[in-house]
Amino acid sequence: MSRLLELGFGGVLADDMGLGKTVQTLALLQARRNAGGDGPALLIVPTSLLHGWQAQAAQFTPGLRLAVLHGTARAAMREKALTADLVVTTYPLLSRDRDWLTARDWPLVILDEAQVLKNPASQMAKTLREIPAQGRLALTGTPLENSLQDLWTLFDWINPGLLGDRKRFQTLFRTPIEKHGDAAAQARLRRRLRPFLLRRTKEEVASELPPKTEILERVDLPKAQQLLYETVRSAMDARVREAIAARGLAGARITVLDALLKLRQVCCDPALVKTTAARAVSDSAKRTRLLDLLGELVAEGRRVLVFSQFVEMLRLIEADLAEAGIGSLSLTGSTTNRAEVLDAFAQGDAPVFLLSLKAGGVGLTLTEADTVILYDPWWNPAVERQAMDRTHRIGQTKPVFVHRLVAAGTVEEKILDMQARKQALADALFDDDGGATDDLLDEATLQDLFAPLSA
Repeated sequence: MSRLLELGFGGVLADDMGLGKTVQTLALLQARRNAGGDGPALLIVPTSLLHGWQAQAAQFTPGLRLAVLHGTARAAMREKALTADLVVTTYPLLSRDRDWLTARDWPLVILDEAQVLKNPASQMAKTLREIPAQGRLALTGTPLENSLQDLWTLFDWINPGLLGDRKRFQTLFRTPIEKHGDAAAQARLRRRLRPFLLRRTKEEVASELPPKTEILERVDLPKAQQLLYETVRSAMDARVREAIAARGLAGARITVLDALLKLRQVCCDPALVKTTAARAVSDSAKRTRLLDLLGELVAEGRRVLVFSQFVEMLRLIEADLAEAGIGSLSLTGSTTNRAEVLDAFAQGDAPVFLLSLKAGGVGLTLTEADTVILYDPWWNPAVERQAMDRTHRIGQTKPVFVHRLVAAGTVEEKILDMQARKQALADALFDDDGGATDDLLDEATLQDLFAPLSA
């Protein structure tokens, strides 16, 4: 990282999740301070990770002067912050503090969880490009989550021009690789990025880590839940076809996603579906199985992380656990005392930690747990890996078990198929013999997603 910055280039620290990207970056910043670096570096993080950065800086680089600009009193702290070694702010504050951030030339700007920089047209991406920086560094274990556009947006900020403009990148790389599986184009892209993409895997540098075992558990829906699923599926299928006929596939995207959301909710629990028909269904296969599984795991003395994308689902699970006498803590986007909740789990106050995928899936170290349950599958395998690697990371001493609960024969199984295709695209970025994948949302895929329940 230091050598790239000395040469005037930016870089992506893309080490596997759990290998200490934060600590490596703190080491870089400490070395910069020791060398008499001129002016503070700027670090931009998700709000949820402010506590983690402060804690790790205090532990590993106590001599590093840190200034955190967050909260309503931050404007009064700006002048003093410029005497620090590192100024830390958050992504949501970029647009509000734009004038101050863009008014000075920063020696180094660092983005943590840089995969959030996906949409080049977003206000966040525009503001980041306007902040003057002599050096740029991005930290992310998943530089590619959805498509090669993620990669272009990231590198357009790190090393502008390296991949050409957006249109040329589409012509030279994205279309040939994603649409046609062009191995030569994939190899050219890999060669171009290799000097600036710093990546180590757990297998290479953390062979002492205990094993991680993934268990896929298909749960059969009871008759009443099957009938509800089929009712919703049939209605949503008709609605989606009407939208595509009227506006085309691209124009109907929101309708498609909303329809798939409703199907996924039926799989999780009928209580998430706000219809009269759903209120009449009390059976919930996955919820019942989860409660049984948690009872077994807690009795064995295991400490468990449970992830879901639906906050309402987590509340239902929390009520079930309370009724069963099983202690739990929860962390969602609305949690205001994050540090206290994390400390409570670390100290063993409860055996089960309920986390929303968005709020708890990145940046946390939860090696106290040894079991992860993914209650509902997500389209993006990188997001799920982020979640499971909250516990399978440096510092873990126990074998880790990951349970995936999937409603058999439903759209959730189709999501697993799409995950495999997205993973192929990400693997091709790093692997010399990696292949490519075709478009992830086409007519054939839609037919598959909205197909009737299968055996």
